[in-house]
Amino acid sequence: MNIIIPMAGVGKRMRPHTLTVPKPLISVAGKTITERLVEEITKVINEKVEQIAFVIGDFGDSVEKELLEIAQKHDAKGKIYYQEEALGTAHAVFCAEQALEGKVIIAFADTLFDADFKLNENNDGTVWVHRVENPESFGVVKTDENGFITEFIEKPQTFVSDQAIIGIYYFREGNILKKEIQYLLENKIVENGEYQITNALENMKQKGVKFKTDKVNEWLDCGNKDAIVHTNKRILSIKSNERLIDPSIVLKNSTIIEPCYIGENVSIEDSVVGPYASIGNNTVIQRCLIKNSIIQKNSTLRFAILDNAMIGNYVEIYGDVIESSIGDYSVWKHRD
Repeated sequence: MNIIIPMAGVGKRMRPHTLTVPKPLISVAGKTITERLVEEITKVINEKVEQIAFVIGDFGDSVEKELLEIAQKHDAKGKIYYQEEALGTAHAVFCAEQALEGKVIIAFADTLFDADFKLNENNDGTVWVHRVENPESFGVVKTDENGFITEFIEKPQTFVSDQAIIGIYYFREGNILKKEIQYLLENKIVENGEYQITNALENMKQKGVKFKTDKVNEWLDCGNKDAIVHTNKRILSIKSNERLIDPSIVLKNSTIIEPCYIGENVSIEDSVVGPYASIGNNTVIQRCLIKNSIIQKNSTLRFAILDNAMIGNYVEIYGDVIESSIGDYSVWKHRD
């Protein structure tokens, strides 16, 4: 089994955080989006992952090293591929064409999920879906009475289905998908100016490939700051039975209201933290009220009030900050 994770986007909606860190490597509840995505996928498949192919932009050596370490943690070979120009989902997948062999899972790295099914690897293909209230904003599928997909529709303007594609797909024969994407590229078949994977899927279906759906319990968006803070809250709730608070923390005259994630060597003094707060390694918190927020590593906060906030790495905050989004290496000082 191979996994391909396209993640070359620049993450404009997540700025300022993505000015220094690619969006899929932003930490949520103590782990990067990419690592959590790989963990959840491996839980629902029944065999060993041989290769994890990461399709990235020019992110630098340190990012590539971190991605390869994620693959290594799951006893898989990591491979880096590059997408130099954003030409659509099908083009992004084709950048890792060498990995499109045998059983393949395609997972776009801007979404997380919670699921309790086991993947049926005997299916020709499986599309993971979730019911939504605004299907016009998504690619959706229609199914027949036997659960087979009859149609793929990209952002329908009139209602045809509320089963939205969450961006994760399984193919029993990855080489078939490769040939269909190659056909799109060679013939310049685009939709909304881009090469769409749903067009390749529709062509495969027309040629006899049978797709089914698997429904996830929850689809967690990672598209912007508010969405990631909400995703952090949901993950902390789902994982509340796991050990999320490192024993190395220093706690002085403070209260932690769980669920929270608190990393290594965190110092909390005269503060209330939680619920639904994630605090990264080596962060110092003094005289603060923090809930429903994400603070990354190596930051210092004093006299701050945070709710629905996202704070980057190496940030210094002195004073009231509510519902803020502050990127890495920033300094915020409140003045009366």
